[in-house]
Amino acid sequence: MISQTMIHCLVDVAKKKGADDRVKQYWNSWHCANKVRTAKGRIYTHYCKNRCCTVCCAIRKAEMINKYLETISTWSEPQLVTLTLKSVPAKKLRPVMQNMLKCLRLIINKQKKRDQRGTGKKLVGVRSLESNFNPQTKKYNPHFHLIVAEKWMAKTLVSEWLQRAKNDYSINKVWVSKRAQHIRPVGSTEHDMIEIVKYGSKIFTEHDLKKKGNWKLPPMIYAAALDEIFAAMKGLRIFERFGFSSPPQARQAIPATYIEDYQDWHYDLAIADWVNYDTGELLTGYTRDPKLANILGNNINTELR
Repeated sequence: MISQTMIHCLVDVAKKKGADDRVKQYWNSWHCANKVRTAKGRIYTHYCKNRCCTVCCAIRKAEMINKYLETISTWSEPQLVTLTLKSVPAKKLRPVMQNMLKCLRLIINKQKKRDQRGTGKKLVGVRSLESNFNPQTKKYNPHFHLIVAEKWMAKTLVSEWLQRAKNDYSINKVWVSKRAQHIRPVGSTEHDMIEIVKYGSKIFTEHDLKKKGNWKLPPMIYAAALDEIFAAMKGLRIFERFGFSSPPQARQAIPATYIEDYQDWHYDLAIADWVNYDTGELLTGYTRDPKLANILGNNINTELR
């Protein structure tokens, strides 16, 4: 329901910009899980695997958490780190993020070489790249969330980040503040993994970021801003591990099965459920949440900036 409503707006925004590639991508996401087939207690469908799709991002987030949670849980003092820069206008978002990735790679590689020479230790952790939109300033805040294995790693990251962000000519125009960087111990490993694995940006944005949780003003979906973020992040690696190998994944081969007794269902946004057109049955019996329905009906901004 959230995906299809939002994607209709993203299509309109991309059309106004003449971004035919993103129009095609958005329509592909609109069809994600739009048709499902049920048989013998299982559901079969097609997934788009695009970053703009809330369904596929939720699946990918679960896969990343399942893949790395066990390893991170063995770390002695894991720390959650936030590295950020001053907010930038839309036209600078992509080049700034590209330089942020370059800067972080240099920091990680520097420690890796010290480890190889025996003069230091390598950094071990996972990181994700994200960007928020500020509706007051009309600017974007690209930042990293990281979980690292030990506290000294967190301090090293912040120290190196501040130094390199100030000295790097390509980032020099984007002011960096020590107060804007954050370190804290990981409380719940699973909760903090959910925090960092977001794949791009938050869908819902508060009217005033300084007054989060103000229910008098329901959050907004800024479709044009989301389109800018998706465009800026195209081809960039959003999530990455460093300093350790991926845990082996046991894959069980599933043999092909021929099914004759099945039912087909089609998603109907007006009903917010999948419908069997042959029987009129609804697949889930989902009831719209009034607050969410209000946001999706009245709080989506498509104004180009």
